[in-house]
Amino acid sequence: MSAAISPAAGRPYGVERVCRVFEYPRSSYYNRQAVERIPEAERPVLLKRGPKTPLSDEELLVEIRDDLEASPFQGEGHRKVRARLKVLKGIRVSNKRVLRLMRENRLLSPYRGRIGQPLEHDGTIVTDAPNVMWGTDGTRILTLDEGWVWLFAAVEHWNAECVGWHVIKDGSRYQALQPIAMGLQELFGSLGPDVARGLALRMDHGTQYLSDHFLNQIRYWGITPSFAFVEQPQTNGVAERFNRTLKEQAIYGRVFRNADEVRLAVADFVTRYNSHWRLEKLGYLTPAEARAALIQPLAA
Repeated sequence: MSAAISPAAGRPYGVERVCRVFEYPRSSYYNRQAVERIPEAERPVLLKRGPKTPLSDEELLVEIRDDLEASPFQGEGHRKVRARLKVLKGIRVSNKRVLRLMRENRLLSPYRGRIGQPLEHDGTIVTDAPNVMWGTDGTRILTLDEGWVWLFAAVEHWNAECVGWHVIKDGSRYQALQPIAMGLQELFGSLGPDVARGLALRMDHGTQYLSDHFLNQIRYWGITPSFAFVEQPQTNGVAERFNRTLKEQAIYGRVFRNADEVRLAVADFVTRYNSHWRLEKLGYLTPAEARAALIQPLAA
């Protein structure tokens, strides 16, 4: 560029002018020119500027890994690692360097797995017959006048039928039992002792479902509690999927003033869902059609 001829002046631009325009030091330009005149095999190796550290990045990374393996705790960050290296091994290194190495090698706490073996869900929660397992779950819906109201639902795992539901302001352990009671009354015709023996109830670890009152009551009905795996909502996927469908079809995009309006919307949806919602796992039958198809041969 410096040797190019200016069309206006008819003279070369020159090194000084080009470096000034591009804000590039002339000393760096001349140094680069001098280096390029040296054969490539004889050129000096450019080293990192500043003071030389006693450990290379590779050596320090080994020390960091050893420290994490030896630590009796989990979830510790780069500051604790740097402190232990200094106190226990006499390795003086900056926080930023430890942070950089741990980030580049995915050693920060969000990337390190938990101690112990995870409880993996590798089976199926869909049953081959009715009244083998129900799922229950609670969710909240916002209203203008009453704030959050609770919706509790009970869903049959065999045909995804909603067998019971309950909308209430107070989401207590007593209210969480209402959809179960509704389903038992509708399908078993009673709320007496051991009326549903052989039925399992899949639920998460919500406070309502862990309470003594809830567990004692379902055991009175003969129901066996079956808890979903922690942090694996798919193990309660039937009830979770029903709640999602309900919200997408009847809740989202609407404004409710109070629990009564929510209750009317849920009642209307459950009736339409059980009668008209077609599921692939049922051969595109509705929950009501699947139950009717099972009952008719037995009645004959």
